[in-house]
Amino acid sequence: MTCRLDPDIRLSQYLLRRPAEFMSWGARFALRPYQVQAILPVVESVRRSSGLSFVWIFPRQSGKDEALALLLTYLLALDSDTGGETVFLNPTLSPQGETSMRRLETRLDMNTLTQGRWKRTHGYIYSIGKAFCTYLSASPSARIVGATANRLLVVNEAQDISPLKYDKEIEPMVASANATRLFAGTRWTSDTLLEREYRAACADQARDGWRRVFFFTAREVRGCLPAYGLTVDRAVARLGRQHPLVKTQYFCETVDAQVSLFPPARQALMHGSHAARSQPEPGKLYAFLIDVAGQDEQAGQLSAAALEHALDDPARDSAASAGRDPATSAGRDSTALKIVEVGLDSLKLQGRPTYLAVFRREWVGQKHVRVFEAIQALAQLWKPLHIVIDATGVGEGLWSLLDNAFGGRVVVPVKFTARLKSDLGYGFIGMIESGRYREYSPFPEHLRRQMDACRAEIVPGPGKLMRWGVPDGTRDPVTGDLLHDDDLMTSALCHQLDRLEWYLPLPTTIIRPKDPLREMDRNF
Repeated sequence: MTCRLDPDIRLSQYLLRRPAEFMSWGARFALRPYQVQAILPVVESVRRSSGLSFVWIFPRQSGKDEALALLLTYLLALDSDTGGETVFLNPTLSPQGETSMRRLETRLDMNTLTQGRWKRTHGYIYSIGKAFCTYLSASPSARIVGATANRLLVVNEAQDISPLKYDKEIEPMVASANATRLFAGTRWTSDTLLEREYRAACADQARDGWRRVFFFTAREVRGCLPAYGLTVDRAVARLGRQHPLVKTQYFCETVDAQVSLFPPARQALMHGSHAARSQPEPGKLYAFLIDVAGQDEQAGQLSAAALEHALDDPARDSAASAGRDPATSAGRDSTALKIVEVGLDSLKLQGRPTYLAVFRREWVGQKHVRVFEAIQALAQLWKPLHIVIDATGVGEGLWSLLDNAFGGRVVVPVKFTARLKSDLGYGFIGMIESGRYREYSPFPEHLRRQMDACRAEIVPGPGKLMRWGVPDGTRDPVTGDLLHDDDLMTSALCHQLDRLEWYLPLPTTIIRPKDPLREMDRNF
């Protein structure tokens, strides 16, 4: 007596022996070669219960999460009769975990061998028959002790997950069955969980010859996906090849957690060939950038002679040219103004303007009313398109005065938060690296000393926040006075201009309407 298997069962058995074909079954796309390279060794380790530890390093938006969803779809089908537990961790359950779950559901529905067979329970557990995949958060506050992974443990975006969290609560999940482990993500700083496991996997790989590390950059991806290469080229043109986000997100290079934000090479990119100016040039566009310091009611007022001298020679960095009293201003924070010329020719190629610093001025210990009067006088001369001002804390008063005088369309307030200052730092670096920001010549010595002293720290976590600035208590190496970052901050505020809408001016064109009487004559 001959027993014939159902055609669907035979097809399923055939495809389960061929993981790459199974994952592409019913899908509208084929797996890319580098995805297949990364997936198949993980499948083999799971099937043989080898307990190997793999590391996937993919550039951003190159198909890592799609590969993970297809891998899980296959394992759910493979273990549906015999049983198996997979645990999938993301740095957060919302939105990262939710995004991963939606991607898995899409793959389960697209594959004709899994659609209609899967279930979702408790909001985060997926199953087909006896096989389960549980999604969890690896945030520091998440309570995940007790989960078990006897087939596969996936640690996604491992660069954003605390090594302590992993060692204490996540790694024990695989202990009972020595399950396969997969760390996936994009490189960031050298002290992350992903980087630690990458080094360990490289060592194991060198020892026994079994490939555990699958490392791809934008170069490999663009070979399979030309459109991806165009996106990377635009990012490099906009931010520069050495920008931290370009280096890590596309070329998978690490950056130091604590770094000098403006090394000599980056400062060199800021050197312009133009001279400082004491008045505007006809036909040029200008913007004001203002970093506000607290006012000192006891400070002496500017004399008329000092004010006249400062307006005559605004580019000099000395205390006299800035209207300061050298005897009383040493080491004190200042309200700083920088005027930049806005060039729109770069809009065609880079989509953003260029900025040339042409004028600098600062006030130490002056009442904000007097500072406002000076800025108002300068605005009447330079006629700025926009005035970007630090409106945080003590800056609100000066912002309010300027807003009443010039209106909200001209005055752009900046309310500093940790996120905004981080974005400001990343954005300013991008402007420098792409050649869109230049200081006048000779390069301001005061600014150079602030940049030399500036330090940046990358905060662990998915937000990739950057704390940066001149550390409190830093002394000027030349004068010995306390060193602030007021001049540096006015330059960085230029990034706020980048967030505005800019358009190339077009010549006026008059379109003359047709004469309806003449049109009627022609018709007759």
